[in-house]
Formats: sequence, C-alpha cells, structure tokens
Amino acid sequence: MKLAYADMILAPLVTEKSTALKDSQRLLCFKVHRAANKIMVKKAVEELFKTRVEWVRILNFQGKEKRHGRYSGRRADWKKAYVKLSPEAKMIEYVEVI
Repeated sequence: MKLAYADMILAPLVTEKSTALKDSQRLLCFKVHRAANKIMVKKAVEELFKTRVEWVRILNFQGKEKRHGRYSGRRADWKKAYVKLSPEAKMIEYVEVI
C-alpha cells in the first residue's frame, strides 16, 4: 500500500503525558495510519514539519469491545508513534485542540 506522507500522520495526541514528554525529552506523540512503519513515520515527520528525527517507536493498540444495551461492537485498532527529535532540530509547535 502506497501512502502519501500527509496521510500517514493522522493527528497529534495531546495528553498530560505527551505534553510532559514534549517539554522534558523532546518526544512528540502522533496517531498514525495502521499500515505505517518506523521508516515511513520518520520520513513523514521530517518532510511535513521540516525537522530532524532521531528515532521513532511504534505502539499497536487493540480496539476495545463496547456494548450499548444488548448490542455489542468493537472500536477500531490503532497505532501510536513516539518521535524523538534530534538535539539540534527545531521543536514542532502544533495547535492543541481543547
């Protein structure tokens, strides 16, 4: 499957933990496409945000089973990427949605 760089990064994950990691360790957290791998995410972040990436870690999450009355369903599986910026790279400032 051929993905464009803009399609790989779905959204920044803004939580208390990700904000603390961003401030202390220069780590960014993104929700990424299920087919993306470390190399693809690294190239996407470098091209989209014009910065240097040191390394990428990817986590796979299984969707939870949810019930609504007698009907049960399942949330979609998803992937999270932690991106470490190089020491000389500029920090990314994305708009934080409240």
